[in-house]
Amino acid sequence: MKDSLTIKEFSKLSGIETTTLRYWDDIGIFSPAKRDPGNNYRRYAPEQLIAANFITVMSSLNVPLKTIARVEDERDPEMIMEMIEQQEKALDREMNRLRECYSIIHTRRELINYGLKVDESKITVMHMEEKEIILGPPSEFEEGKSFYEPFLQFCREAKSLRVNPSLPIGGYHGSMEDFLRAPDQPSRFFSLDPTGNVKCPAGEYLVGYTRGYYAVFGDLPERMAAYARENSLTFHGPVYSTYLLDEICYKDSDQYLAQISVAVKREKTG
Repeated sequence: MKDSLTIKEFSKLSGIETTTLRYWDDIGIFSPAKRDPGNNYRRYAPEQLIAANFITVMSSLNVPLKTIARVEDERDPEMIMEMIEQQEKALDREMNRLRECYSIIHTRRELINYGLKVDESKITVMHMEEKEIILGPPSEFEEGKSFYEPFLQFCREAKSLRVNPSLPIGGYHGSMEDFLRAPDQPSRFFSLDPTGNVKCPAGEYLVGYTRGYYAVFGDLPERMAAYARENSLTFHGPVYSTYLLDEICYKDSDQYLAQISVAVKREKTG
C-alpha cells in the first residue's frame, strides 16, 4: 500500500464519503495526515483507516460528533460501554416509537380501506376474525350530560391503560339491550390497540353502518333489531361501535362512518 492516499482513495477504502471526510476535517474531528505542498490536496496515511473506524462506528450508533470529538483522545472501555448503553436505551425508545407508528398506520389503513369499500346501506351478517382491544373502565353517566365526560375520563386514564391516543377509540355496550336503551351512552370505551387486554372473539356478527358524529346513530339500532327478528337471529355479547372514517379523514363530522357490530346466533327452528 502507498505511504499516503488521496481523499478519493481513502474514501474508497474506508467507505466514507469524500464530502463527509471534508466536513470532518473542517470541524477538526478527523484531518488528513498532511497536505500536498504543491496543491494543498489532502493526503491520508494508511493507518488512519483504523482511526477513522472509531468515528464511523460511533456515528452509526447516532453518537453526536461533538461527543465523539470530546472522548476521542481519552476513551477507554468503561467510557465506551457507558456510551453504548446510553445509545441502546435511546434506540429502544425509538424502536418503540416506530412500532407504535406502524401500529397506527396499519390500523387506520385497514379501517379506511374497509370504510371506502363497504356498502353502508346494508345490514348484514358477516364473519369477523378475533381482534384485541384495550377496554377501559366502566363509564359513569350523569343525568343530562353527554358522553363527553366519560370519554374524557377514558382519555385521562389513557397513560395508565397504555393507550396510544392516536389509535381509534370506540364505544362498548354490554349488550344489545343496553345499546337500544341508550346508544349514546357506551358502558365503556375501547382503543383499537392490537396489543390489547381484551379479545373480541371470532364469529358471526350482525353489522350495520351509519354516518354522523360520535354516538349519533339515528335509527340504526332499531333497524338492526328488526333485521335480527326477521332473520331469526339472537344477540349475544357486547356491541362494538367502531369508526371506520373519522376526523382523520373528514373535517365535516356528518361524514364520519361508524360500524356497529354485535355477535349473533341463528335461532333453531322445528
